[in-house]
Amino acid sequence: MDENKLPASEQTQAVDATETTACTPDADNAAIVKTTPEAVETTSEQAIVTPEEETEQQQEQNAPTSKLEVIERLKTLSENPEDVKRSELEWLKQTYYRLRNAEVVAAREQFVADGGQADDFMPAPDADESTFKQIYEEIRDKRAQLAAEEEKEKQDNLKRKLEIIEEIKAKSTSAEEADKNFEAVKQLMAEWKTITLVPAENATELWKNYQLCVDHFYDQLHLNHEARMYDFKKNLEIKTRLCEEAEKLMEAADPVAAFHHLQLLHQEYRESGPVAKEQREEIWTRFKAASTVINKRHQEHFVALKEKEEENLQKKTALCEKVESLDLNAPKTFADWDKLTKTIIELQAEWKTIGFTPKKMNTKIFERFRATCDHFFRRKAEFFKGLRESLAANLEAKTKLAEMAESLKESTDWNETSKRLVELQKQWKEIGPVAHKVSDEIWARFNDACNYFFEHKNAATGDQRKVEEENLAKKNEVIESLQKLYEAGVEGISEQVHDLQEQWNAIGHVPFRKKDKIYKKYREICDRIYKELHVSVRRRSIENFRKEVAEKGEDEISKERRRLRNALEAKQAEIKNYETNLSFFNSKSKAGDSLVAEITRKIERLRGDLEDINEKLKATRVQNKKQSVAEDMTPAPAVETEAEATQQA
Repeated sequence: MDENKLPASEQTQAVDATETTACTPDADNAAIVKTTPEAVETTSEQAIVTPEEETEQQQEQNAPTSKLEVIERLKTLSENPEDVKRSELEWLKQTYYRLRNAEVVAAREQFVADGGQADDFMPAPDADESTFKQIYEEIRDKRAQLAAEEEKEKQDNLKRKLEIIEEIKAKSTSAEEADKNFEAVKQLMAEWKTITLVPAENATELWKNYQLCVDHFYDQLHLNHEARMYDFKKNLEIKTRLCEEAEKLMEAADPVAAFHHLQLLHQEYRESGPVAKEQREEIWTRFKAASTVINKRHQEHFVALKEKEEENLQKKTALCEKVESLDLNAPKTFADWDKLTKTIIELQAEWKTIGFTPKKMNTKIFERFRATCDHFFRRKAEFFKGLRESLAANLEAKTKLAEMAESLKESTDWNETSKRLVELQKQWKEIGPVAHKVSDEIWARFNDACNYFFEHKNAATGDQRKVEEENLAKKNEVIESLQKLYEAGVEGISEQVHDLQEQWNAIGHVPFRKKDKIYKKYREICDRIYKELHVSVRRRSIENFRKEVAEKGEDEISKERRRLRNALEAKQAEIKNYETNLSFFNSKSKAGDSLVAEITRKIERLRGDLEDINEKLKATRVQNKKQSVAEDMTPAPAVETEAEATQQA
C-alpha cells in the first residue's frame, strides 16, 4: 500500500490498510509504488476510547460546579461560536438544569428539615435562567448561521474539486499533453490540497475519482529522472520532519493532546508526496513506531481514568452503605437527631470530594445516596412534628395551671389556698417541657401568681413571719448537725440522721423567699451522707448477695440472672427517659434549676443502682464458672478391669 493514497475525509484516523498501485511510464523510476497491507497499522485500531467517549470524560472531569460557572463558560464560547460543538452546548444546557434541580432539591430538604411539609414547598424563581437562555440562544443562532455558510462553502468546494478533476483529465489525454502540462497539473494538485471541506457523502467518491485521474496523469507523464529525484528528496525531508515531530510527542506530558496532534501529522504524512522506493518502507516504519507509542499512551491514560472511576464507585458505594446502616429508630431526643444529622452532613461533604464514577453508574449511585439522605431527613421531620405536638400539649396544660394560679392569687383563705397552690406546683413539675421560646414566659406567669399570693399572705400574717424566721434558724441548726455527722464519718449514723430528718420535717414554714435556698443546703448535705451510706450499704449488699449465690444451684442462679437483666434494662430505660426530659428543660429560670437538680440526683442514684446490678451479674457469672470448674474436676467413676476383678476375688 502507498501511505499517500487515502481520502482526505479520513483526517481523524490513521492510515487505512488498503492497496493502491500508481502506474508510471518508467517502472524503475516510479514516483509511486505498491506496498503490502501488512506494513500498515492504523491509529484508530489501536485506540480503544472513541473521540465521543473521550470528550464526555473530559467534560465530566471539567464539569462546572455552579450555574454561574455554566454561564461564564457560555460567555467564553460565545466569543468564538464557530468553534463550539453542538454536543458541548447541549452538555452545558443539561449541566445547568441539573445544577438548578440540585438547588431545588436542597431547598426542599432544608424546608422539610425546618419543619415544613414537602407538598407545601414552592421553589424560588431562577434569577439566572434568563441570562443563560439569552447567551445559549445567541450561540445557537450563530452556529446555525455558520452551519449554513459552511454548507454553502462545502457545495462550492465540491463544485471546484469536480472542475479540477475534469481539468486534470483534459491535460492528460496523452503522454505529450501530460508532459507539456506538468506545471499546470502540479498547480491544480496544490489547489486541490487547499480546498478542505466538502459534503461528507461525496468525500470518498470524490477522492477516488481524483486519485484515478492523478494516477492516469502520472501514467502519461514523461518526467525526467532528475526532477523526479528532486521531488523524492523534498518529500523525504517532509516525512522526516513528521517523524521527528511524532517522536517528540512520545514524551508529551498530555497523552490526549499528543494523540490529537498525531492525527494531524498522519493527515500531513498522507498528503505529502512519495519518496524513493528504497527509502519508503524505512521512513514509514519509523513514523508508524512513534504512532504506536503515542496510541498506547493514549489508551493507557483512559484505562487509568476508568480504574480511578471504579475506585470512586467503591468509595461512593461505601458511603451509601454507611448512611443505609444508620438506625433511624435509635434517636429519641433532639440531641440524638442532631448527632445523626452531623454524621449525614459529614458523609455528604466527603461525597463531594470524590470524583466521577463510570458513566453508566454515575446517576444510579447518586440517586441511591440522595434517596437514603432524603429518607433520613423525612424521618427527622416526622420526629420533630411529634415533638412539637407534645410540646404544644404540655404548653396547654401549663397554661391551664397558670390560669388556675391567677384565679387563686387574690384569695384571703390563706391555708386552703396555700394547699391548693402547692398542689398546682406539684402538678407543674409532673408536666413535661414546652418550647424554649415560651418556657420562661409561661413559668413567669405561673410563678408570679404564686409569689403574689404568698407575699400577700406573709404581709397579712406578720406574727407568722417571726415564727418562720425562728423555723429558719432551727433548720440551719439541723443542717449544721448533719454536717458534723458527715465530717465525723458515716459508719453507724443512720439512726442519728433519721432523727435529724424527723426534726426537720417537724419544723414549720420558713420565709417563702428563703425556702428554696435552705432546702437546697439541706438536700446537698443529705445527698452527701446518703451517697457515703449507700456506698457502705452497697458493699454489704453485694457481699451478702455473693454469699447467697454461692449457696444456690445452677437453675436458681439462671433465674436470678434473668431477674437482674430485666432490672438492668428497666433502670437503663428510666435513665434514658430522665435524660430525654433533661435535654428539654430551660435551666435559666429558678424553677428550671430546681427541676434540673432533682432530675440529675435521680439519674445519679439510678446509675448507682446500675453499678449494683452489674456487680451482682458479675457475681453470678463467677459462681457459674466456679461450678463448671468443680464439675470438670470431679473424678469419673473407676472402671474395673477383668484382671483386677479376678485378683480381688
